[in-house]
Amino acid sequence: KGFSKQSSLQVVRITVPDAPASLINQSALVDKHNNIVTYYVTSQTNHTSTVLFDINHGLICYKPDDQDTCFLRQMETSDYENMHVLLNESQQQVWLVGNETQRHTEFLGVLAGSHVKASTLQEPLHTLCQQGPVYWTRKADGPKERLIYFCIDICFPSNVCVSVCFYYLPE
Repeated sequence: KGFSKQSSLQVVRITVPDAPASLINQSALVDKHNNIVTYYVTSQTNHTSTVLFDINHGLICYKPDDQDTCFLRQMETSDYENMHVLLNESQQQVWLVGNETQRHTEFLGVLAGSHVKASTLQEPLHTLCQQGPVYWTRKADGPKERLIYFCIDICFPSNVCVSVCFYYLPE
């Protein structure tokens, strides 16, 4: 299988050149026609997580590198702003200058009893998540001594890097 050469698809590679201790290795596939941006974030152990921004449906889907589980959350204003920068980007590559990059951490709690059937999801979320369970998440203050499930670091062309960490909320 190869990639079709549609003008609406664009791959953007994002690196942080002066931060070798926390090297961000990711690429973004930009589908302007369908308003979808898909990030592929590769860890230092060479595993790749997927973060899909479905702008039309206002959803973000996180799929960690080592499992079939998907985690959903509603997009917020800042998410739309970051995605529109990429959708309007004409360059093939975007570099972030590390010393100008703002970094922060977001905690998302996995909601108990929030299992979603993948068959009810619209494309492309359905295809991404069809092999495993899907759960809703919401922003939270922090894990407060709860075990952090996993974290994904995402950098945007607006010089903002976010470490998104998931944990399970009590029932």
